[in-house]
Formats: sequence, C-alpha cells, structure tokens
Amino acid sequence: MQNTDDSVELGQRIAAARASKNLNLRQLAEKINVTSSLLSQIERGLANPSLNTLRMIAVSLDVPLFSLFIEPATVNNLITRTNNRKKIIFPHSNWEYTLLSPDLNGAIEMVLMTIPPRSQSSQMPLSHKGEEIAYVLSGTLTLYLGDSVEKLAEGDSVKILPCLPHMWENHNETEATVIFAVTPPSF
Repeated sequence: MQNTDDSVELGQRIAAARASKNLNLRQLAEKINVTSSLLSQIERGLANPSLNTLRMIAVSLDVPLFSLFIEPATVNNLITRTNNRKKIIFPHSNWEYTLLSPDLNGAIEMVLMTIPPRSQSSQMPLSHKGEEIAYVLSGTLTLYLGDSVEKLAEGDSVKILPCLPHMWENHNETEATVIFAVTPPSF
C-alpha cells in the first residue's frame, strides 16, 4: 500500500495512544482481533485500517475515535506570549480586556481586566451564561453581585454564578486589575 502523510500521522497517533496505555503491539492486536503484523503496518502508515478496526482500537485504548484524527496540541499552540495577546479596549472608558488563553477553543478562558480609575464596567449589572472566578490582582473594587454590593481588595476572589447580574466599579484614583476565568468561553 502507498504510504501517505495522513496514514502515517494516524498510525503515529495510534502508536502513541497504545504506548500511553502501556500495551505492546501483540497485546493491542489481540484485543482488536487483528495480527500484530497488520497493526504494525497501520502504525507505520503502510496499511489503512477499516472504520471498524479504528473503532475497536479506540474502544480498546479507551480514547474517543475522533482523537485519532486530531493533531495533538503543540507547546507553541498552548503558550501565549505577553507581546502576542489579543486585547479589546473600549475607547470611551479605557477598559481593557486581555485574553490570556491562546484562543477561545476549549472549556475555559482566562482574561486580564484592567479597570481605569473612576470607572465602571457597564451602566447596570449584566449577566452571561458562563460561570466565572475572578481574582483581584491590584486595587480595590466595588462588585455589584445580584442584590449585593461587595468591596474587593487585592488578593480577594469571587465566584460569579451563571446568569447572575454583576458589574465592576473602581471608585479610586488608581488603576485596578482583575484576572478571571470563564467557562464556557464567552469573551
């Protein structure tokens, strides 16, 4: 059979998943009812497995079938350098949101919020569907949370439940910063 890049990558992913489960070729081949020789050819990209064989491999390795086709994340895709972050700056208020996550893919996002002196996040408390955990890095803030008004200082943190209206306000003459995580991503 012809060796293609796609079949080699698929084979490498199968081999990596097998190795992560501490199985040798023979052990996995027995589990999926194929010969060790065929499994070796699949892993080297010399043979193309049937869909049924791929399903049996995924079940035996306890991995989702689609994971055998997805390129694994690389370190470069996971790191966000300080000079390469995405920012949203609201011109009339100078509020700045910096995305600390590499992107909005996945189950969670991290954001750095910079709050200028004497400003607030909105005219009234707003809500979103995501759950949020916020940590005050610097400054002192007022957080309007549902029917409550709370003062938060450097080092304080808060969990904001989904759909709970909230608004941040900085009454001070100095900038404040808050780091927060939201799940699912909604930025």
